[in-house]
Order: sequence, then structure tokens, then C-alpha cells
Amino acid sequence: MDNTMIYMSPFSTRYASEDMKYIFSDTKKITTWHELWIALAKAERELGLNVTKEQIDEMITNKDIIDFDVAKAREKEVRHDVMSHIYAYGKRCPKAEPIIHLGATSCYVGDNTDVILMRESLKLVMKKLVQVMKNLAAFSNEYKDLPCLGYTHLQPAQLTTVGKRASLWLYELYMDAVEVERKIDELMLLGSKGTTGTQASFMELFEGDENKVKELDKIIAREMDFRECVKVSGQTYSRKIDSMVLSILSGIAQSASKFSNDMRILQSFGEMEEPFEKSQIGSSAMPYKRNPMRSERITSIARHVIVNSLNPSFTAATQWFERSLDDSANKRVTIPESFLAIDSILNLYINITSDMVVYPKVINSRIMEKLPFIATENIMMEAVKRGGNRQKLHELLRVHSHAATLQVKTEGQQNDLVDRLANDNSFMLTKEEILSQLDPLLYVGRSCSQVTELLDDLIKPFIEKYSCNDELNTEINV
Repeated sequence: MDNTMIYMSPFSTRYASEDMKYIFSDTKKITTWHELWIALAKAERELGLNVTKEQIDEMITNKDIIDFDVAKAREKEVRHDVMSHIYAYGKRCPKAEPIIHLGATSCYVGDNTDVILMRESLKLVMKKLVQVMKNLAAFSNEYKDLPCLGYTHLQPAQLTTVGKRASLWLYELYMDAVEVERKIDELMLLGSKGTTGTQASFMELFEGDENKVKELDKIIAREMDFRECVKVSGQTYSRKIDSMVLSILSGIAQSASKFSNDMRILQSFGEMEEPFEKSQIGSSAMPYKRNPMRSERITSIARHVIVNSLNPSFTAATQWFERSLDDSANKRVTIPESFLAIDSILNLYINITSDMVVYPKVINSRIMEKLPFIATENIMMEAVKRGGNRQKLHELLRVHSHAATLQVKTEGQQNDLVDRLANDNSFMLTKEEILSQLDPLLYVGRSCSQVTELLDDLIKPFIEKYSCNDELNTEINV
């Protein structure tokens, strides 16, 4: 049956990168199982069990060869995926067949592989996070002193700058990146813990020698390039690990969604736009439309990641004693989908931030509509210096401001607050003196300095740690 006749995940066909899709492919999973069986055999040989170098060499030679058809046929008979691939690998490695998976349970390959794939995925996520941070750092620095309207409650408030606003997006991603870095460093393998986590089968293999059983985990960790294995477990590693990892991905989705929603609003205001390609169609009905479709897609996929992060939380909360199997089917969907979704989001985030469009004249025009209101406190203070009564001036400003607002809203007239104040002798200020208070840069506070401090103190040192020449696949397919 051709692929158009069956459901396929949009993350596979439209959104995620080839790199992330490969990490969660069957090929990557099974070759990792092979590597874990080799690591186990090496450890058992090093600790004195009857495992030969010839057997290990045979396993290594066939490490990247997977007989999927053999395994599939076998699974129809035995209804067990791990045993099916042990069988297939054994057929490929007849000398090693007697010692493959010796003493282990299915979770030895299943759980350890899950940890390995999550760590590889987090490393790819980190590379893309850093690229977004680079883009936003450059943008923040370029526009750190371009004033724009700030908003609280989506209502015009004190001014900020375009770069300072971008630094808010950047700082949230920095917090996410710190969490990713921490989790990459602290992830541990399950190791070889046996059916209930007691390592009883390995105690039997090593004739009660606890030191050898403990060393077995150390060697496996070393072979798989991990610091160590978990100290205690049931048959599986604690499912809280999955919950913690997906919580980090949810955090990235939250940050990205905050950015994408801001961009959607800014594009509606006409102040900024995401990149719009020469032949891109914004609407099938309205040819003039330039919809922020990439930002909208980030918002949409982020919602999926945030909700999906609840799955491992419920799974962790309902594991019975040393293990139950209600985690398995859920994990098969939840973890890969979350990583593919975050990969999709970061591809879009990189794409948008690499070429955001800013319209300074629109931004300034919108400022000047509101600046007379924003400047009223400075105007009041200047009038007080000249002998005015602060309380009376405050009331006059309230009355004049509301009158000017009403004129704008009901009659569509220009904001005439400056003229109203200049004509009110209580303020003792000429129109020119009032206009001198309407320089936007007087109202941005420490915006420029805050951007510089963030970049110098946190962002640049962090980015430098991850600077590399690896080419990232961030192509946007649709």
C-alpha cells in the first residue's frame, strides 16, 4: 500500500528535520540495541564470564546490519520485539548467539536506548536553541536603542525598545537552554538491573560477587559514554525522568509560543513581520494577505508539546511497584512526538529570527499617537518646578487626556493633547517646551543598557561554549 493510502505523522512528512527523524528511526533504535548487547558482552568478558573475543568481534562486525524481515517474521511467532531482534542478531552472529543478552531483561536494551536517544535528541535541540539565541542576540543588539510602544494588558504603556523586547524572548530561551544543558549532563543509564531492579540474575551469573555486579554497570556506562548508571531502579528507570525531560521541552514550547504570539500581534500592528518569500501565498481568497503563518505554526505545535508533556507525568504517577506495562505504548508515541515537535518549532524559530523585518516609521508613528499621554508625568513635573500645584495639575491632565482620547475615538481626529496643555495657563509651558518632552528616547529607561548587560553577562559566554561549525538542517518544507 502506498504512503498516500495510510496515515503518516505530519512531523515525518512536513515539519521535523531528517536529523531528528533519524534519531527516532527503527534503524537507530536497533543499532543502539546492538551496541548495548556488545557493551554487555564486553563487560561480562572483562569480569570473567565465558564470553570470547571472537564472539564480541562478530557482534561488532554486524553491529550496523539489521535483518528487519527476519525479526518481523519472528515477532509474529513470539509476540515480543526484543526477543525477535535477539533472534535476528543471533542468526547474523551464530558464534555470539549463545551469549547475546546474557542475564538481561528487555528493559536493558529498551530503557537504556530510550535514555541514549533522549540525550542525543537534547544535544540536537541544544544546537538549534543556540542558533536561535545567536539570531535573537544579533537582533537585540541591532535594535536595542530603537524605541517602540510597550504594552501591559495589551494596552499601550511606557516605551521600551525593539531590541529590549527581543531580549525578553532571548532570556526565556536562555533559561530553557540552561535546563537542557543540565539534563544532558545528569542523564544516567538504567544499566543492567534485572527483572525487579535487584540484579539477582547477575548475582547468579557472578556467583554472588557484588563487586563484579556493581562493576558491570560501571563498564556498561563507560562503553556507552555515560558517567554512570542509576543507583536504584525497578525493572525500568524511574518514569519521572521522562516527565522531567518533556517538562523541559514544554518549557521551550512555552518560550517559543510567547515569541510567536508577540510576532503575530506585531505583524497585525504593522511594526514587524516574519520573512515573506517572493512567491509565497498568504491567503487562497485574499491575494493581498501576508499572514504570519510560520509564527502561527509555532503557536499551534507548541500547544501540542505543552499538552503532551502531561503524558509522562500521568505515567510516572501510575507505575505499580517495580514496573507495569502501561507506560510502553504511551512512551512510544509521546517521547518521539515531543522531540519531533520541538525540532519543528526550532526550525521555524531559526527561520523567522534569521530575517525578521522591522518598520521603524510605523513604529515611530504609533509611538507619537500615544506619547503625549505617556509624557504627561514629565510635563507635570516640569510644571511643578515652575510653581504649579501637583494635585491640581494631575486632575487637569486627567481631564485633558480623557477629552483628547474621546475626540480621537469618537470623531477620528488627531490627538490634540499637546495643544490643550499649551493653551492651559496652569501648566506655564509653551507648545515648543511641551514638544521637547516628546523625544521617545527620554522614555525607554535602561532598555539599551539592559540588552548589553544580558548579552555580555549571559548570552555571549553561553553561546561560545557551543560554538561549532556543524551544519544544521533547519529547512522549512511548507
